[in-house]
Amino acid sequence: MKLTHVDHIALESKNIPNSVKWYTDNFKCKVKYQDHSWALLGFKNIQIALVTPGDHPAHFAIIDEKVVEQKDKKTHRDGIHYIYQKDPDSNVIEMINRGTS
Repeated sequence: MKLTHVDHIALESKNIPNSVKWYTDNFKCKVKYQDHSWALLGFKNIQIALVTPGDHPAHFAIIDEKVVEQKDKKTHRDGIHYIYQKDPDSNVIEMINRGTS
């Protein structure tokens, strides 16, 4: 059985530059992308996305290549298709079509 791939965990940040500085000062991680509204930090085993409140909910994202076949899919500015779902406890899960490499 092939296990589901978790791509990233998204945490809300009220100040992206301050949060990026805090994470890079306190952990060994790489800034893969950063602008005023979000950042992506790479760790050895996972990525953390920092998102501004209201733009995206706190969530975790898993790879699901079938997302591109869904009528209700949306597209991020980097071209990745996504769908948000909620589990029975209203936690948000983002299904994305990014490859695992």
